Amino acid sequence: MTERPLDLELVRTFVQIAELSSFTRAAEALGGTQAGVSVKLRKLEQRLGRTLMERTPRLVRLTADGVLFLERARRLLAADREARLWDAAPPRRLRLGISDHVTGDTLPGLLRRLSAASPGLVFDIRMGFSRLLLDSFDAGDLDAVVVRREGDRRDGQALRQDRYGWFAAPGWREEGGGLPLALLAAPCGVRAGAIAALDSAGRDWREAFTGGSVSSVGAAVAAGLAVAPLAAHLAPPGSVDVGAALNLPPLPASTVMLIARAGEASARAALRELAAFLRA
Repeated sequence: MTERPLDLELVRTFVQIAELSSFTRAAEALGGTQAGVSVKLRKLEQRLGRTLMERTPRLVRLTADGVLFLERARRLLAADREARLWDAAPPRRLRLGISDHVTGDTLPGLLRRLSAASPGLVFDIRMGFSRLLLDSFDAGDLDAVVVRREGDRRDGQALRQDRYGWFAAPGWREEGGGLPLALLAAPCGVRAGAIAALDSAGRDWREAFTGGSVSSVGAAVAAGLAVAPLAAHLAPPGSVDVGAALNLPPLPASTVMLIARAGEASARAALRELAAFLRA
């Protein structure tokens, strides 16, 4: 690798793809084309000598190198903004991580409430796996996270309990070859817990669909492709919990936690609104 600086447009494109889990949505956000976004990502990967994204017709997800590069890319873009706008008053900002298993299609309503509670506050929202968001929070890259409680961690504020089940499309019937599952990619905690429960029960299973978001897993369920372990409030409309009918092991409820650092008044007001919204 040479000492030539990275092209920030390529880095910005990578971050957009990672945060939106979609080349199409990244192209829309950047005002370009899907083909152009793909070319920029390929140039960045060639420049770094690493593969950052796995791409299939159904899935866009970070590789291990992509996960490691993402936070570095965000810091690089932030440093670029600071260098260019050094004489401007920095905007008030809340860096908030939200587990994909928590909000589902309620995110627009949540953002409206946050914006109304703290006008002028810039919201830097990152969706992801609870474990990775907690790592970012502990590293100081996020001011607050809304996550599923992981392991024996007990800091933060408990907001609610989410019930989980095994959801399938109406009329779905199991065939031979093991239970087909629709799952998020590792290191999803729901994925790990569901697989462990099936293995402990001696239940044969196979991975039929791997999604980059809970909504994509829900789409696989709605299409009748597989059964998915999902929080009841995130299950597709009309889907049914087939756990009892298929004699599947029960899935434990999950505690939704808000973990935050003390911030300025506008950020605290936004977090109070967030907690109230999620409790409801």
